[in-house]
Amino acid sequence: MRRIGIGIVGGGYMGKAHAVAMSAVGAVFGTALRPRLEMVAASSTESAERYRAAYGFARATGDWRALVDDPAVEAVVIAAPQETHRTVAEAALARGKPVLCEKPLGASPEDARAMVAAAEASGAANMVGFNYIRTPASQFARRLIADGEIGDITWFRGEHTEDFLSDPDTPFNWRCAGEANGTLGDLAPHMVNAALALLGPIAAVSACAETVHEKRPGGRVDNDDQAQMMCRFVRGTMGQMHFSRIATGRKMGFAYEVTGTNGAIRFDQEDQNALWLYRSAGPEAARGFTKILTGPAHPDYLPFCQGAGHGTGYQDQIIIEARDFLSAIETGAPVWPTFRDGLEVAEVIAAARDAARTGRWADVEHS
Repeated sequence: MRRIGIGIVGGGYMGKAHAVAMSAVGAVFGTALRPRLEMVAASSTESAERYRAAYGFARATGDWRALVDDPAVEAVVIAAPQETHRTVAEAALARGKPVLCEKPLGASPEDARAMVAAAEASGAANMVGFNYIRTPASQFARRLIADGEIGDITWFRGEHTEDFLSDPDTPFNWRCAGEANGTLGDLAPHMVNAALALLGPIAAVSACAETVHEKRPGGRVDNDDQAQMMCRFVRGTMGQMHFSRIATGRKMGFAYEVTGTNGAIRFDQEDQNALWLYRSAGPEAARGFTKILTGPAHPDYLPFCQGAGHGTGYQDQIIIEARDFLSAIETGAPVWPTFRDGLEVAEVIAAARDAARTGRWADVEHS
C-alpha cells in the first residue's frame, strides 16, 4: 500500500464528488494506492480555503499552477470549467503527472486533440470522467451486448434529458453562454460516450439543435436548449439520440434502449439500480421484459453492499472512477475511457454541429 498525493482543480459540484471519492476509494476497493487529499485549487484563495476545510485537504491555493507545480501533488483531477481543461491538463502532463479530467475532454475538438497529444507524449495515465456508464447495471448491459446475449444489434436509442432550465423565468447563468456550454456540449457527451461504449464507433450523423428560450432574466441565451441526432454506427446499426435541458419533469434522464435479434435492453438512470431485459425465448405468451435488480453478482456492486437490491448511488459511480484512475497509475496500463476515447466523443459532437448547420449528414472524423 502506498500513499499518493491528489490535487483537485475546482472545488464545486464535481470537485466535491471527486474529493469524497478519493477519500473513500481505498476503503471500498482496497486499492494498492491510497489517495491523500494534498491540495485543492479554486478561483480565489478564499474559496479554496473553504473547500480545504470542508473536504479535508492538507492545503489550498487560488492558483492552479501552484497545485500542478507542487511536488507533493502526484496526480491531478480537473473539475473546473471545460474551457480550462486543456491548459491545466497540458501543464500537468508536461510534468509527467497523471490526469483525470471531467467531461467533456475540452471545449472544442482542437482542445481535445491537443490534450490527447500531450497525454500520449507524456506517457502518464489519463482518463475522462464519464461516470454514468459505470453503474453496475450499465456495466452489465455492456457485457450482455458484447457476449451476444441479445443477438445482432439492430437499433439504439439514447437520451440525456434534464429540466434545470425548463422554466423560461429561470435567470440567465453560465450555461446559457457559449457553444461549449449548450446541450450538445454539456449533456450530449455522456450519452454519446454510452453509445460508443455499448455499440462501438459512429460513422455518420444527422442532427438539429435549437434554442427554445432565447431570453432569460439577466441575459440572452446564445446556445442550444435541446438537440437530436440520427446516427449510423460503423457496425451498420441505426441509432437516434435526444438531448435536452428543458425536458420538464426529467431530472436525470440518462436512458437508452438497445434492440437485438434475440432480445432487448432498457435502462434509465432515474432507476439506476435496475436493468430491463427481454429475451426472445420460450412461449410467446410468457415473454416480456424482466426487471433485474442489481446485486453482488453484477460488476462493481459487491464492494459497496452485500445485499441485492439495496442499490448504489451517484457518488459510488465516482468512486468506481477513482478506482479505475488509480489502477491506471499503478499498472501503467490504459483504463477506459482515456483521453483518446474522450476525443472520439468530441468528434461525434463536432460532426453533429456540422450536420445541424448544413442540414446534411456528416461523417465522423476518427483521429
